[in-house]
Amino acid sequence: MDDKREEVMHIAMFPWLAMGHLLPFLRLSKLLAQKGHKISFISTPRNIQRLPKLPSNLSSSITFVSFPLPSISGLPPSSESSMDVPYNKQQSLKAAFDLLQPQLKEFLRRSSPDWIIYDYASHWLPSIATELGISKAFFSLFNAATLCFMGPSSSLIEESRSTPEDFTVVPPWVPFKSNIVFRYHEVSRYVEKTEEDVTGVSDSVRFGYTIDGSDAVFVRSCPEFEPEWFSLLQDLYSKPVFPTGFLPPVIEDNDDDTTWVRIKEWLDKQRVNSVVYVSLGTEASLRREELTELALGLEKSETPFFWVLRNEPQIPDGFEERVKGRGMVYVGWVPQVKILSHESVGGFLTHCGWNSVVEGLGFGKVPIFLPVLNEQGLNTRLLQGKGLGVEVLRDERDGSFGSESVADSVRLVMIDDTGEEIREKAKVMKGLFGNMDENIRYVDELVGFMRSKGSSSSS
Repeated sequence: MDDKREEVMHIAMFPWLAMGHLLPFLRLSKLLAQKGHKISFISTPRNIQRLPKLPSNLSSSITFVSFPLPSISGLPPSSESSMDVPYNKQQSLKAAFDLLQPQLKEFLRRSSPDWIIYDYASHWLPSIATELGISKAFFSLFNAATLCFMGPSSSLIEESRSTPEDFTVVPPWVPFKSNIVFRYHEVSRYVEKTEEDVTGVSDSVRFGYTIDGSDAVFVRSCPEFEPEWFSLLQDLYSKPVFPTGFLPPVIEDNDDDTTWVRIKEWLDKQRVNSVVYVSLGTEASLRREELTELALGLEKSETPFFWVLRNEPQIPDGFEERVKGRGMVYVGWVPQVKILSHESVGGFLTHCGWNSVVEGLGFGKVPIFLPVLNEQGLNTRLLQGKGLGVEVLRDERDGSFGSESVADSVRLVMIDDTGEEIREKAKVMKGLFGNMDENIRYVDELVGFMRSKGSSSSS
């Protein structure tokens, strides 16, 4: 623990209501607490219950602050996270989230933290923090390349891009050659799956005001991985931009995890680096015909696989029987970090959400990309441009793919000699994405900035 106890800061953390956001916010909270700082981690009751237990040495430094999520029309009861609602109900969840303003303002007024670190959805929070004299930072769980593609806050607030085609070209503020763009089907699918905006505030505007109102932006990445993008981001935002590092995954040691015991028993029977772990996250969902092609592709690959599905699958009749022994389909939540840490897992067929990318490369697993929503296509371009992984070939316009494309991608990553270079690069990336010592260095720099800013803003 840091010995500079005289400079203890009180830091409030306020993530968006999604496990892919809550967990990285908690990881950063733990690292800050290890430096001797006091953390108030704010979320809803059900989300706090879902988080892993705190280690005993940090339980006195991190306090969970629970705010009941207001109920609104259109949001099913007990829905407190993006994983509780279909994608087309995300805006209703944001509308309920926005109603937390009075509770949060009162808590901040009473507790007077030195800093509040918040997520992209809290566009109304910077003005509250300013009013109360609290330093404030936007913690981006999107990498620097994605943030640069999204652009400066003025462009986001004005919503300067309005058609799907606008998002398939490199924006004018990127001054160098880049492959970081959306494919047409990625943009159109996002629009198709999003319900009418019941909040009156688009995600673009949320991002814009969140960035514009912050004193600094913290990014879950590092300049060693994307140097040109961090440099550009500093220019676009005209404010301090700090890497937090990747916040590499930590294996939670809970012996009573019966789910893991069952999964580990199956993985233990497989050869080293032979299994493809297949997971498309808690929010992404494939159409029925896409699920069929994915299943048939895994079957044709003749490679062992462990496939996690959020809900009861609509997969081809007889599929599980035909792949019995070689493939396992599991419905429900799984301890992803533990699975990725297992020596039998060599590849990771993923939707390419940044959280999953960090966890996969943190253990040196080779990614196979099947982006579905949000910024996942941009992450895919970033990684593929660096020779990290293989994307399942799809129709540029409608995003459809066939079982042969799936099988070819899996075989290339797992078996073929031509995939050896990709496999080696993933191993090298483990030294960057999974390097906790390097990550602590970034957190030290972050803390130094926060101390100087906090003391100057309070003087």
